[in-house]
Amino acid sequence: MNPYEHLLHLAFADRPDAAHYLIDPIRQAHARLRAGPLAEQPFRFEQMRLGTALALMQLLAQLGDHEESRQVLALLHRALAEAQSTADIDRIVGREVKLFDELYDNLYVNEQGEELLDLFARTLDAQAVVEMEDITIEAVTLAQNLDFSDNEDEA
Repeated sequence: MNPYEHLLHLAFADRPDAAHYLIDPIRQAHARLRAGPLAEQPFRFEQMRLGTALALMQLLAQLGDHEESRQVLALLHRALAEAQSTADIDRIVGREVKLFDELYDNLYVNEQGEELLDLFARTLDAQAVVEMEDITIEAVTLAQNLDFSDNEDEA
């Protein structure tokens, strides 16, 4: 399992919403980027980038159980499900870009939540496959060490 697939597995392990969120474009993004034609690489890169961002938002939503994370998660999922090109992704996300601002407004998170948000921002800024792979490896390491016990105590 490559780091991208491992991150998806960690973010959606034993979650009832895994079947909903882990649609084919998300699950196959890394493999399609690696195996696809050169002309498709920009779009496949965007799919992998947004798939990584989706996993990070899922982890943040689980860690902090806040609505803003879930709204960004839903937007990323919609963009990945509907888009057939990078222009489609830009159009879909652009219509609701305010959700990204709201994610950071009045948001209190612990140190692990801050690390997830940092990785999320770096993911959205990434420009190269190698950079994304490094971020994904960091995300896997963080996901393996997240402490969800505060959420479990509140439930």
